[in-house]
Amino acid sequence: MVPDLRKQELLKQITQSDVAYIKDLSEELGISLSTIRRDLRALEEDGEIVVMRGGAVRIKNGDYDEPVARKRLINSEAKEIIAKKAAALVEDGDCIYVDSGTTTVAMLKYLPGRNITIVSSSTQLMENMPIKGATCILLGGEVRDDLESVYGTLTEKMIMSMHFDKAFIGANGYIEDGAIYTYDFREARKKEIVKDYSKTTYVLMDTSKKNKYAFSKVFELSEGILITEED
Repeated sequence: MVPDLRKQELLKQITQSDVAYIKDLSEELGISLSTIRRDLRALEEDGEIVVMRGGAVRIKNGDYDEPVARKRLINSEAKEIIAKKAAALVEDGDCIYVDSGTTTVAMLKYLPGRNITIVSSSTQLMENMPIKGATCILLGGEVRDDLESVYGTLTEKMIMSMHFDKAFIGANGYIEDGAIYTYDFREARKKEIVKDYSKTTYVLMDTSKKNKYAFSKVFELSEGILITEED
């Protein structure tokens, strides 16, 4: 198994329990202890996991996803560059989807003055209103306060009753020539459905998320258009 796939499988196994043991991971995945330890060291250096005494490991920060309030302080300049690039793609008459997340929500302030429809699963849509010229629709569903997001069956049903000219999706990591990833499988499902109901899907992520895995695969990076802060 290639290193990146091994790390992905390790993250999946570790996420399924509060604490995982290196010996058990070796047996479950059929990988030698020396290889497991090497991969775990790499994941710890990337800030993904914590290696504990006694041969145990756990996901860093338990929930494994940073609250939005903290994310806003990280790579803020890069996020603004990406937000401006994304907003510049929106044209009069578009119906767009804006995902929850600090980078995607940042584009809202650059949209006033256009005759568009904005559909969003971010509770921050309300904080950015009014958006001059825009019709705004906040999706319903289960609310996750720390991510300022709604998701779940109700959200998915609403999305499947719509069609978007452009969708702007956020995620927690991407692999070049691979896929994009997020921490919560419900968020992953929501993003995948949005992609299926959009003419064009843009993925907004700064380059600090390059070659980063998270628990849930969303879709292949090639199925969307990646926008980063780089030219």
